[in-house]
Amino acid sequence: MVRKRAASFGYAFRGVVAALRTEVHLWVHAAATVVVVGLGLYFGLARWEWAAVALAVGAVWCAELVNTALEAVVNLVSPDYHPLAGRAKDVAAGAVLVMALAALVVGLLIFGPRVWALLAL
Repeated sequence: MVRKRAASFGYAFRGVVAALRTEVHLWVHAAATVVVVGLGLYFGLARWEWAAVALAVGAVWCAELVNTALEAVVNLVSPDYHPLAGRAKDVAAGAVLVMALAALVVGLLIFGPRVWALLAL
């Protein structure tokens, strides 16, 4: 039982690594994550701010990984173009966009005033 649970974490990790190897957008999210964590350390975020940032970053990564999985399944079952396959992929990409915009709002609310104060010096 413990081995099966441990193996499932290995499969999940393998999935994230596979997505990072094939999806350019995940590298953009990875770079944004590094920048956000760096800014958070620089500005000394409060615990609740770290929680908001972590949830926003995690949600974007989750949306992108689900989008990547959905695209793979759609490509498997519909290798030729089909309008419904295209719609499914577009909607999944739209979910990533919505989550990324929400994360941007979180970032602006938390980092915006701090960055503005630095620029106003």
